[in-house]
Amino acid sequence: MALQFGLDTFGDLTEAADGSMLSHAQSIRNIVEQAVLAEEVGLDFIGIGEHHRADFAVSSPEMVLAAIASRTSRIHLGSAVTVLSSDDPVRVFERFATLDALSNGRAEIILGRGSFTESFPLFGFDLADYNQLFEEKIELFAELLKEKPVTWSGETRPALSEQSVYPPTESGSITTWVGVGGSPESVVRAARFGFPLVLAIIGGDPLRFAPYVDLYKRALDQFERAELPVAAHSPGHVASSDEQAREELWPHFKANRDRIGQERGWPPMTREEYEREAAEGALFVGSPETVAAKIARAVKGLGLARFDLKYSNGTMPHERLMTSIELFGREVVPLVRERLS
Repeated sequence: MALQFGLDTFGDLTEAADGSMLSHAQSIRNIVEQAVLAEEVGLDFIGIGEHHRADFAVSSPEMVLAAIASRTSRIHLGSAVTVLSSDDPVRVFERFATLDALSNGRAEIILGRGSFTESFPLFGFDLADYNQLFEEKIELFAELLKEKPVTWSGETRPALSEQSVYPPTESGSITTWVGVGGSPESVVRAARFGFPLVLAIIGGDPLRFAPYVDLYKRALDQFERAELPVAAHSPGHVASSDEQAREELWPHFKANRDRIGQERGWPPMTREEYEREAAEGALFVGSPETVAAKIARAVKGLGLARFDLKYSNGTMPHERLMTSIELFGREVVPLVRERLS
């Protein structure tokens, strides 16, 4: 596939211009406007994450994507990610097949285990079954994607016997990726079931993921599968200059990182760590020229078919997100293409 560029958002609750917090409802409406702008500036994909906690507004990405579908005509619409472990594969397929119909074939799915676990107790799943839930459900989902009567049995949901699922898609398939955070087992699993791969690169030099790309390609070959695309997702922010971008992002990025880190036992983020990630790591923050150079390096070094910028960063206001999206589409993407031509 030709090189593509996309955006991802987790639907973070954001600040208003006066520093007050917007409601969940307004944050969701703003995501729709951000996606409309993404199409206007020529981007290929918008991905929306699924979370079930106070600091993120979106618990049902498909609903928001359906609203975006009604306002757009070209951009592809997907999840980032769908937490398959705590969902039902049949219902996931049905929802995205419906989105695919509404969007004239633009739906995509990124399946993942999720880095947050609130959905497990919410929907009655035991975290002790974390691995088995995903393994069984991705196996079933791979069968559902064939859009033929399914016979399947496992321990995590009732069995199916020659069961058809509706609606079918007009094309006969939905583009479905698997998002991984760096686990070799997850990379091999994606290859085993024949799913394209999305690397969630959120820290360190992106090129440290090159061995995972190589592992994926070797696994595809071992499972006698055709070559499949690899994409990457990384956080970032674009502004007129490096200094402006870093200063705009810093308080929101740190607050978000520290809030999650407190739950997981991480130390608070220092400015030195932040600057290091911006200069050498997986934080794609700066002027269009700076961000383009980092993306071009990652695309070339990892052989990427798509790069998705996670443009939402904690409480950063909607207006700044819109500016970042516009610069990413109108300036960064052309610069990346020029560097790689």
